[in-house]
This record gives sequence, structure tokens and C-alpha cells, in this order.
Amino acid sequence: MIPLAAGYQHFADGAPFAEIALRHPSVKEVYFPWVGEPSGRPMLGFEEEDDPEELEAALKRDLTRLRAADVRLDLLLNANCYGAEAMSVALEKRIVAIVEKLDSWGCRPEVCTTASPFVARTLKATAPDIEVRASVNMRLTTIQAFRYLAPLFDSYYLGRDVQRNLETVKRFSDWCRANGKKLCILANSGCLRNCPWQTFHDNMIAHSDAAMKTENVKGWNPHLCWTLYRDRKNFAEILKATWVRPEDLGRYEGLVDVVKLATRQHANPGMVISAYERGTFEGNLLDLFEPGFSPTFYPEFIDNAEFPADWFDRTSACIRDCENCGYCESVLSTVVRSLGPC
Repeated sequence: MIPLAAGYQHFADGAPFAEIALRHPSVKEVYFPWVGEPSGRPMLGFEEEDDPEELEAALKRDLTRLRAADVRLDLLLNANCYGAEAMSVALEKRIVAIVEKLDSWGCRPEVCTTASPFVARTLKATAPDIEVRASVNMRLTTIQAFRYLAPLFDSYYLGRDVQRNLETVKRFSDWCRANGKKLCILANSGCLRNCPWQTFHDNMIAHSDAAMKTENVKGWNPHLCWTLYRDRKNFAEILKATWVRPEDLGRYEGLVDVVKLATRQHANPGMVISAYERGTFEGNLLDLFEPGFSPTFYPEFIDNAEFPADWFDRTSACIRDCENCGYCESVLSTVVRSLGPC
């Protein structure tokens, strides 16, 4: 089985994330942010009452348990924006201090995932033993991009928008093998394919703490996906997205080194990990995604058991001529079910 990477989250009730991850032998990596540092999701403990010292203590407890079980640790420094500090001495010092703190815990990370070439440069200069991984938020969809980043990065998350096409994945996999690099994918993203709001949204998330303290315009949703799915005529867009069903993950065996599961904000990370570990899931496919859209589709849902046998082969070979195709619309009528009246 391809090694899985699960995303760390702090549970306000004190339940340790390590207990969830360690129930699953397929979880070989856990990726985690640092307390008080922006990343690709709201900061650790965002909107919780726990103070930074409590969050740090919980993180140390979990990472120590994971390290003892030989689970690789992946430090996230993958904010899309560091503002005026983007290439600053202050940021460099902070990166070095975080790595040193983790080292003092006996939890020096094996990997650091970042969307910043400056962070990558800093790690190469100060911690050359750490594998530097290009974040999925860099949207790397060409061999050229991989080659340009090669001096600073040791592994790459392939851009989600091309990962369903196995021929494309194989090209990237062959290049990585030939150049001593690793290839990774994110399996359960609920994001729209080719989302034109991604840069805006990722930048906003990097400043989420300050943004929540700002008086914002009421009644405007900064998430394009949630806005689209308010209208049922757009439901087929979820099938045109970038996720890979648990049943199809085996297709990537031998092509990718790590499969990332988005679980940092998921309400039931254990369910997500179990589904991809087993390679099967019975239920509402929307429940596996992060972000998930079950509330928006309700009372309808997507029955994962009803996908046609040719689903992966058809979508893997898709040429993205959505205006003249209609396959996803036809599949939607097959897989969507209604809970009916209560």
C-alpha cells in the first residue's frame, strides 16, 4: 500500500491525534503546523480558547508518541503569504528556532512542506538533513516547474488539477525517479478543479487570524465552491474536481511515494484514513472531502457505491471538453440519492 500522510489537528476536548493516527499502520507520515504560524489552513487552535502553551504541550505530546512509533514528521511552513516578512531575517530566525525547538523535543522533522522558495532556501542552508517538499498549493503541473525547483526541493506534491490522469502522473513519476526526487498527491481535496479563486483564498487563509478581527463586508462568501453549490445545477462540478476515490487509490501504486489525506479540519479524520487504508468506502462520498459539502447538498448525497465501473478510466482519459461531453452529468444522476422526508 502507498504510504499515507495524515494532517494533524488539535482537539479542544484533549483527545490526542496520535491515538487516531497510530490505529492505522498505513499512516507513515503526519504533517503539522507550528503554534502561532500561518499555514495552508487557519492557525493551530484557531478560534479555540486554548492558550499557545497548552497547544504546544499537546503538539509535543502527540509528536513524541508518533516519533516513538517511527512515523515521519512533516513540519508545515506552507502559508501562501508571509506579508512583508516573506524574505526577512525575522522569518529566517523563526524557521531556525522552530526546527531547534522540535529538535530539543526529540522530534526533529524528517520533512518540511512549504509553498515558499525562501523557506526552502532557508532550510537547505540551515537544516540540509530535512527533506524539503513543495506544497500542493504551488500548483505544479509541468515538468518545467519541477525542474526549476529542483535545487531547493526534494519532493513535490503534484498539482491536483492533473493528478487524475495516470499517463500524466507517470510522466512526473518517471522524471522524479530519474532525478532522485519523490512524488506525492493529495487524494481527498474537495476544492474545485482549476479554481480561479485559489490564490485569493490561500492568501486570505494565511492572514485568517487578523482577518477575523477585521470588520468585513456582511453577506459575501469568500469560498467560490460553497457559493456554486447553493445552486443544484452546479452539483456536477463536484464530480469534475480533483479527488480520488479510495477504490481507485491502488491505481497510483508504484507511481507516487506518498498520498496525503486532508484531515486537519475534518470532523472525523479516522473515518477518512480508514476508507483510504481499506480502499473502499460505503456512504456519502462528500463526507470524505475537506472541505466537505454534505450540508450544502443535503438532503441529497453522493452514494459512493453507485459509481459506474468505468468511472476512473473515463475521467482519467478526460480531455476536459466539459461543454460538449456530459459524462459527469450522466453519472451525477446515477450516484446522487435523497435521504427523503424525515
